[in-house]
Amino acid sequence: MSTSNEAASPVTTDVSVASNSRTDTSENEAIVAPQTVEQPFKVYKPPTIPLPLEDLPEDYFTPTIADLKARQEQLHARATNLNNAPLRTRVQREQQVKTKLDRWPNTTIRVRFLDRTQLEKTFPSSSKIRSVYAFVLESLREDVKPIKFILSSNPPPRDLKVSDPAVRDLTLAELGLAPSSVLLLRFVDDSLNRSDLPAPLASAVLEHAVDLPAPPSFDRNQKKEDTSPAVSASSSSSKAKDPSDGDVKIPKWLKLSSKK
Repeated sequence: MSTSNEAASPVTTDVSVASNSRTDTSENEAIVAPQTVEQPFKVYKPPTIPLPLEDLPEDYFTPTIADLKARQEQLHARATNLNNAPLRTRVQREQQVKTKLDRWPNTTIRVRFLDRTQLEKTFPSSSKIRSVYAFVLESLREDVKPIKFILSSNPPPRDLKVSDPAVRDLTLAELGLAPSSVLLLRFVDDSLNRSDLPAPLASAVLEHAVDLPAPPSFDRNQKKEDTSPAVSASSSSSKAKDPSDGDVKIPKWLKLSSKK
């Protein structure tokens, strides 16, 4: 990567640079970019101020019947998919992938370093994991590029290695990363896997770093008031028509019972 002081120049994926900076033991052996193209990206600084924790009552952590039912349905659907997966034909599998691509044509990948710096970019969902490795590799400092690194998804913990035949030939959608995912980066050299070390990103990348957006604030009390049965009943009763208005429809079953 060029470290010149060009204003707001996005990261570029250069095959020659990526190939020359790799070592024989690099995890990025299969990374090949077709051409040099502009790669828009985002860089988020690690948070410096911890978010205030709200004091929650004990019943907040107790799952409700609706929570348990929803979780049971998720587990049942997952088990059904796993049991029926070997029975799907090639046409059915291809149709399933096409449905995912039509629904999520793009996948946003956010790579998190140990110091909580995050590097984000949007890829076509039909891209392979090697495209993510190429982007991260090109964003690193020159002295760090030869060092092998691994991207992993969590949860569940899974190393997404380019050298893994079960990973390298699958698209981001097939890997279950669409429409957005956070991948954890770790180096094979444990001396770099320290939370007190700044992310080894190139200066041309770090100059675009911005603060991580604060999560939305939810007022639990206000939410409870808005969804309480009393408010729902009052709102529904206010929308109901006053029987004294005159033009009130009588249910058919009530008419039949009055004739008796």
